Amino acid sequence: MDKVMRLASQKGVVIFTKSSCCLCYAVNILFKEIGVVPSVYEIDKDPEGKEMEKAIRRLGCTALVPAVFIGGNLVGSTNEVMSLHLSGSLVPLLQQCQSLC
Repeated sequence: MDKVMRLASQKGVVIFTKSSCCLCYAVNILFKEIGVVPSVYEIDKDPEGKEMEKAIRRLGCTALVPAVFIGGNLVGSTNEVMSLHLSGSLVPLLQQCQSLC
């Protein structure tokens, strides 16, 4: 869990993904379209990926990937990010973390 939390707190927006995940791609594109360049970690290409998966689950992410962190805090996966975006809450959250370009 230490590695996940360390990586999650290194930048305003961090997304843990798998290279073949289409929802991960969609969330990444969403952030880029609203002016955020997230740090993306493909856990299926990391030697410690299995341990990172376990850590993300222990943190409470219902869907393993994408696991989105904003300001070092777990926001959730695709459903949570899209809900925030559609309700108009995502951009203000990003502004609080000074993550918008």
